[in-house]
This record gives sequence, structure tokens and C-alpha cells, in this order.
Amino acid sequence: MKQVDIQMLGTGSAFAKKYDNNNALIASGGRKLLLDCGITLPRALHQGGLTFGDLDAVLISHIHADHVGGLEEYAFQMRFIYGRKPVLYIAESLIEPLWEQTLKGGLTQEGLQSMDDFFEVRPLTEGVEAELLPGIRVRPLRTEHIEGKNSYSFVINGSFFYSADMKFNPYLLEQLVNDGVEVIYHDCQLYSPGVVHASLDELLTLPPSIQERTWLMHYGDNREDYDGRTGLMRFVEQGKRYTWS
Repeated sequence: MKQVDIQMLGTGSAFAKKYDNNNALIASGGRKLLLDCGITLPRALHQGGLTFGDLDAVLISHIHADHVGGLEEYAFQMRFIYGRKPVLYIAESLIEPLWEQTLKGGLTQEGLQSMDDFFEVRPLTEGVEAELLPGIRVRPLRTEHIEGKNSYSFVINGSFFYSADMKFNPYLLEQLVNDGVEVIYHDCQLYSPGVVHASLDELLTLPPSIQERTWLMHYGDNREDYDGRTGLMRFVEQGKRYTWS
């Protein structure tokens, strides 16, 4: 089994100023998959010594700006600077709203009228695992976030769970661990109540067997105030590379 690296280009919430939006870079065998492309992603990518041209594909979880706000620049750079269409992996239910509600207004111009003019769109089916890049297999799971708006979290290579923005769901986490998930990256709202995100107080109710494999991300800029207050869970650090098999 190939070694897989994950580096969070940002670990912050939608309103992050210090830690950048919660976007990840997943790599295996020299290939790079960007997971979400938020407002702060272009700058964070540059600060990490990378360009859009270094990416092999992008995977989108849902259409909030902290997860897709950098896609317009990505599309324009790839077309006009790098001269190729980037590969875009996205759940089937998100394709139309991403274009009609988010990208169409900024990207549309003469001769460029659709998502397919900018991206090589590869739809994903909920619950069905697909190999996105060699050594990187992803199974999208629809998880609750905002009522009426689809959002997807991901099981990667059967052993790694990456939440998008999701409400607290201990039953899902227990099921995933029983099915072989060894590492959980979970969004965490540091204050309560957790209305559309899992709050730290809620996550602290998880049993030790789940807490010890859980890493917290998508946190506020006051993260340091909570050091030592996360039970057996740990914070993911922005820019640091983590590896699993």
C-alpha cells in the first residue's frame, strides 16, 4: 500500500484570518490532490511554495466560499497561464449548483459558457469509492451541515476520514471506526452550541477509543486558548505534513 501524506494549507474556519480556510493537500507517489479550494487557498498555496500547475486534481466537498472561493482563480490560471483544464472531482449533486450559484457569474465570457470549458469534471457517486489518483481512493459520504444544501465528507483509502463541515454525528464516527477507520480529521467549532458544526464540547463526549484517533481542524483564530482542553484529541497544525499508510 502506498504511503499517503496530508498537509493542511489552512486549518481555520470560514472567518479565519490567522490560519486560512480549511483546505488540504493530499499526496501519494508524487501526485497531488487538492481537497477544497477556498478564498484563502491561492495565497496559502503560494506561501507553501506551490502553484496551481503543481496540482493533479481538486476534490470539492460543498459550495461554501471557504471551500470553493478560490476556484475562479484556479480556473483562470490553468486556462490562461498553464494552458490546460484541471481535473475536478465533485459529487454529482453539486455540479449544477457550483456552476449556477457560484462560478458562472465570474467565469462566463465569450466562448466560455460552461463548467466543462474550464474543468475536466469527473462526477463522484455518494457512497461509491473511486480512485482519484494512483494510491488515493475516495468514498464520498453525504453529511449534515446546512439544511437544503448538500455537503460531503470523505473516507480515504478506507482508513482515513476527513469531515467537510458537518454537525456532530457520533453514530457515524462509531460506524466508521468499526469499519476500519484509524484516523479522523474533524471540523471543530471551539464554542457552543454547535449548530452547523460539531462543537468541541460535543466532540469531548466521544469515547476515548474515538477521541484518541481524532484530529481537530476548521477551528477559530483563538485556537491557542484551547490548548490542553481537547481531551485525547489533538489540533492539526497548519502547514505540517502528516503521513499514514
